[in-house]
Amino acid sequence: MKKLLFQFDTDQYASVFDTVVAYDGGADHVVGYAGVTPDNVGGLVDGAIFTRAPKDKKHTALFIGGSNAQAGQKVLAAVQKHFFLGFQVSVMLDCNGCNTTAAAGVAKLATCGALAGKKAVVLGGTGPVGQRAAALLALEGADVTLTSRHIFGAEEACYAMHERFGVQLTALEAADCDARGDAIRDANIVFATGAAGVELLRPEHWINNPNIEIMADANATPPVGIGGTDMMDKGTERHGKIIWGAIGFGALKLSLHRACIEKLFEDNKQVLDAEAIFALAKVMA
Repeated sequence: MKKLLFQFDTDQYASVFDTVVAYDGGADHVVGYAGVTPDNVGGLVDGAIFTRAPKDKKHTALFIGGSNAQAGQKVLAAVQKHFFLGFQVSVMLDCNGCNTTAAAGVAKLATCGALAGKKAVVLGGTGPVGQRAAALLALEGADVTLTSRHIFGAEEACYAMHERFGVQLTALEAADCDARGDAIRDANIVFATGAAGVELLRPEHWINNPNIEIMADANATPPVGIGGTDMMDKGTERHGKIIWGAIGFGALKLSLHRACIEKLFEDNKQVLDAEAIFALAKVMA
């Protein structure tokens, strides 16, 4: 029986990236739907849960994507409301790679030493990856500060992660490289998750900082987010710090994404959100 994956994307167009990885993860056929909302997803869910016999439902799965993680979270909740005993399929949430990228990055940071009790700063953390990375670091016991160019954006992101994960994050406005350099002065861990092609730190902001132990940068588009590092850095030591570049931990991100797709078809009861994906990432890392 064919493994069918239905992508529910909250954006105008369903993600090509997610489609490619879905096929690489073992789906036989992928169907993408765009503009999906909690109000219109019901009929799509019904089509997925009412068509195959109970023993065959594991061959149907759902993937929720889009650029807005909060919108995706609402769609996931709406999808689950349509499930009932004997009528459900496995579902995964990974809006803009929010869960797989954040999980892979934090899992690689954790391979370099304990995160609990460390001071972590997530730079440019208001996007889907930054928010989830900050939450996962906090769940691992780190004291996490999330920065944005505007304080209201940082505060909104921290509130959203408190609502979703119950974690306490500190919001900080850091509008330029110098301000971000000040923000990481006492940090042990730095994770840059800003927009593609935007330099968040220059080399002089971190090279001589004696407190920083580990850094990661999720930006794979030149210039990198942390100047003086390389997107290919894979646990590379630079100036006494261990560096993970976007490609350096990106191999784990892609392997993790594919593994999650494969896992969706193991049975019809999987719910792969941040916690489950991060648990798998730590094993794979």
